[in-house]
Amino acid sequence: MSDMEKLYQERLRRFVTALNNKKPDRIPVRPFAAEFTGRHAGYTCQQLTQNYPDAFEAMIQCCKDYNWDAVPASMVYVWTGITDAASVKYYGVPGVTVPEQFGFQYLEPPEGEAFMRGDEYDRLIADPTAFLYEVWLPRATKRMAAAGEPVTFQHNVALVSAAMAMSQYFHAFGPHCARLRHECGMPGAIGGILKAPLDILGDKLRGYIGLTMDLFEQPEKVMQACEALMPHLHWLANATADPASQAPVGLWMHRGGVPFVRPEHFENIYWPTLRPIVEELWRNGHQTMFYAEGSWDYHLDTFRELPERSIIYHIDRGDPLLTHRKLHDKFAISGGLSNVTLAMGTPQQVRQEVRTLIETVGKEGGYIMDSSAIMQNDTTPENMRAMVEATHEFGVYDAPDVISEPLMVAPEKIEKTAGLTAASGCPPGICISWEEYRQGLKKPVQGSAELAERLWKQVDASGAMFIWQMLVSF
Repeated sequence: MSDMEKLYQERLRRFVTALNNKKPDRIPVRPFAAEFTGRHAGYTCQQLTQNYPDAFEAMIQCCKDYNWDAVPASMVYVWTGITDAASVKYYGVPGVTVPEQFGFQYLEPPEGEAFMRGDEYDRLIADPTAFLYEVWLPRATKRMAAAGEPVTFQHNVALVSAAMAMSQYFHAFGPHCARLRHECGMPGAIGGILKAPLDILGDKLRGYIGLTMDLFEQPEKVMQACEALMPHLHWLANATADPASQAPVGLWMHRGGVPFVRPEHFENIYWPTLRPIVEELWRNGHQTMFYAEGSWDYHLDTFRELPERSIIYHIDRGDPLLTHRKLHDKFAISGGLSNVTLAMGTPQQVRQEVRTLIETVGKEGGYIMDSSAIMQNDTTPENMRAMVEATHEFGVYDAPDVISEPLMVAPEKIEKTAGLTAASGCPPGICISWEEYRQGLKKPVQGSAELAERLWKQVDASGAMFIWQMLVSF
């Protein structure tokens, strides 16, 4: 075993032990470093977002220069090659529509120009995948035609180019992750993508204002839409999750909690349509990382309803001590280090804040050091070093726990269930069913129907992966 592989295994054990809510040899450092990587390695935000090899190289350089324990392969996750090819309307692109040293900006459409209208819930509920292709994507982009409109050269090029760009980007992660392991001894920190159905409605479909109006005027339609989205969002999360169950699925929590929505909307819509997805992922061996953007302190007691170890709770603006008191007996915790301190404080202030977190939130294990929110290019290299060094100094445990093999985070008995069932439309992961395709052949399959069906389902699933990744990830 090479020295780099030994380092990889040491870091992986430390990280997975913490994910299991136990004590490793010391607290792992898992920075969600995005544009910071460019600041450290000498790249602009435009280079990171428009040339993903630069984003990969920036992460490699940081992993060589900082003694981290686990990282996402790239937190500059929106390669604008995909969004430019699709001609999306909702991003400000660094160096193009915003200055080159600014991160990409999400441009929420005005209330009257939301990508889904208030009277279109029934169409979404009937077949979410078809709705995304026929209604959402044409409205969210500049060059694609809606169902019933003439299919133009611009439409065809935009759709094909975006799909090819996504395939190119995703396939580039394999060699990049191999480099992180073999050149840097660095494990991955996250695998898979999930958003709550209500957050998706607010983020990409109705817009926040439209959604809040609908919650009062037609809450039953909002609930039905969330229920229709559930199996598709679970399918995407499960399909993209770490097959080794060593890294959690990322759940990016936006505006589904108090004060963005009323308590009854969280209790009656947001939580009933998110909780089953998280529980199903856990039954299939995958943790979910609750990246609680903003403050979700109001809902900590509710999150306790989930199975033990099924989530890691990440603190952003919430109260670290309250979070530890409410959740630590069941779940690992990460984050809580102020981004303001990392950007504007001194190294000594960073050291003190790190020490306080370790002596309170991290004292009993099950804690992972990270900033409160994703690190953009305002975090200084000096403060990053202070965070790492202070964690190594103060975060050593006297009596670490030993977790048995296999080195993974999963229930003792994985059920490998079939997933959530769609109430209407095509099941998740399908655009055009094999039955519909076979009817279009107009005569029986001449050879192996089993082989033909397997191939059709494989290629058809790529169409589902493309449109749901566009909605959730890009």
